[in-house]
Amino acid sequence: MDRWSWDSSHDSGQILTRQNGIKLYDGDDGTSFEDGILQLTPTKIIWTDSRNQNCNLMLSLSLIVQVEKTSGGIGKAPKLVLHLSRPDANKPPGPVAHSRNNFIRIGFKNHGDSEFYSAMMNALKNREWEKRPQQTSTQGGARPQNQGGRIKGGGIVGIERKIEQRHKEAEKNISVAFQDLTKLMDKAKEMVQLSQAISSKIKDKQGDISEDETIKFKSYLLSLGIPNPVTKETHGTGTHYHMQLARELSDSLVPELRKRDGIILLSDAYCMINRARGLEMLSPDDMINACKMFESMKLPVRMKTYDSGVSVIQLETHSEEKSVTQTVALVTDSESLTAQQLANLIEISVFLAKERLILAEKLGKLCRDDSVEGLRFFVNRFV
Repeated sequence: MDRWSWDSSHDSGQILTRQNGIKLYDGDDGTSFEDGILQLTPTKIIWTDSRNQNCNLMLSLSLIVQVEKTSGGIGKAPKLVLHLSRPDANKPPGPVAHSRNNFIRIGFKNHGDSEFYSAMMNALKNREWEKRPQQTSTQGGARPQNQGGRIKGGGIVGIERKIEQRHKEAEKNISVAFQDLTKLMDKAKEMVQLSQAISSKIKDKQGDISEDETIKFKSYLLSLGIPNPVTKETHGTGTHYHMQLARELSDSLVPELRKRDGIILLSDAYCMINRARGLEMLSPDDMINACKMFESMKLPVRMKTYDSGVSVIQLETHSEEKSVTQTVALVTDSESLTAQQLANLIEISVFLAKERLILAEKLGKLCRDDSVEGLRFFVNRFV
């Protein structure tokens, strides 16, 4: 909170966006600034107390190094986390003189965090404060200027000035690094779209390129990820969002399911989808809610939970009878199998291998030997 300063000018200038019901945090700690109006200009953020219009705080956008979004849960408001650089020594006074935190949280009780985040990222990208002349603060006083631009003074004062200068250089480097990361994020979607365009051109010229080369190159390109992932910013929230997400999951998982005998653990599918989505990661709750809509939307995949609690995603055409027949044949050829041995034979997870063995046992095809050596299954010769 020591980056905020009192704003008595009452001159907001151009307002890019405005949200009410805003609570300010000093790091993770709450503050007395619990209900206010948040305004964004090209150069600063202004917080005004809803009950006292004379209580105004200002935060310069030039201090922001990184911005994060955190989604709200049950009874919790969504928040923006602003990581900040050190304030200038001649910064105007504010509500807090010193703070141990280098970040603040802004809580949005009435939502609107996504709109404010988008507008603020655009303002940070434009960097208007660098294009406007610096105004000398009339509060706090200015440091005396030394002749010739040289810093005088030795001992502790000189050491402190050198340390402060190193801090400023480090913060500048960090700021530049995060700007480069933002540019990389912006370019990621363009790269995926470019990969799809190249793949289409290769497909159109299959006579000039061998089929094996085409497939191999396309797999490299398409492995970059999902080009336009479904997000809450683009598709809203609630049922509509989960329906669109269910279609995306189905389209992405069907090719992989066909390689894996038509079935995959839900946890494995979750990891695969998040790798493909890159920076737009899903929460477990959103994944499960979307998977529950597969059947009602008549998509070619289904989510199933076994009695043991293990959840899987499988093709609608996946046949348990065929799996049982294959499992019994493998057990017969090997005389007996453990879940680990079956998993190695058909290249599936140990959890799925155990479920297949248990399913065959329930149908009377196999019987078990549970001993100190572990759980082993044999062909049931008693029926």
